[in-house]
Amino acid sequence: MTSANGPDPKDPAGANPAADPVQPPSPEAQTMAGLAAGYAEKAGLHRNSSGHVDLLKSAGGVQGIAESILPGLVFLVAFTIMRDLTVSLVAALAVAAAFTVARLIQKRPLTQALAGVVGVGISAWLANTTGKAEDFYVLGFFTNIAYIAGMVLSIALKWPIAGLLFGFVRNEGLDWRKDPERLRAYRLGTWIVVAVLALRLVVQVPLYFMGEAGLTALATTRLIMGAPLYILGLWVAWLVTKPAPQPSKPSSSAD
Repeated sequence: MTSANGPDPKDPAGANPAADPVQPPSPEAQTMAGLAAGYAEKAGLHRNSSGHVDLLKSAGGVQGIAESILPGLVFLVAFTIMRDLTVSLVAALAVAAAFTVARLIQKRPLTQALAGVVGVGISAWLANTTGKAEDFYVLGFFTNIAYIAGMVLSIALKWPIAGLLFGFVRNEGLDWRKDPERLRAYRLGTWIVVAVLALRLVVQVPLYFMGEAGLTALATTRLIMGAPLYILGLWVAWLVTKPAPQPSKPSSSAD
């Protein structure tokens, strides 16, 4: 029982928890929030006017998708027609370089185009070194494996990538980590993206080991399972991690 002239004996400081000022987030929490926000920004996630994730823009828009698809498509067409590995590789590199020049003219960020040029360059070097056209697609396998490993690790550490990305698009910050249901949802969303990346390997690696006989099928599945499938996976992950609608509080009227 509380004394009329003093604090409650169980609360020697006489503090009222409800009246305590809100404690600012710790430096560690602020650091993690900043890192997560930066990761979401660098990942290129964008919101549309309705506050939802803009999947097309997040994938780089029409030009960004073309940058990811056309070099591989040109390589396949050129090699199928001419059966000349060197010419086909040069053609793919030329397309990637053309996109970089286009971005320079448009005064747009070069990050995506330069990454494409580097990726195509490494792929061309691998294929030219081994003399095997199918090795043009080997780099993608290792990239997928690296992404899968990173995402699985984020799930194990309870910092799922889907939460870091979607949490800031939804203005949740890092508050979702305090809610077991939201954490569970974002872990599931991350598993969905992992499944998309793993499906690429399951389908494409056997085609790679078929050698030149599987080249056309490998290149075709690489196109289909590239940006289009990734966008679909993100969209499904976004829907799965959608917060449950909050029940509206009844308005109280004064007597």
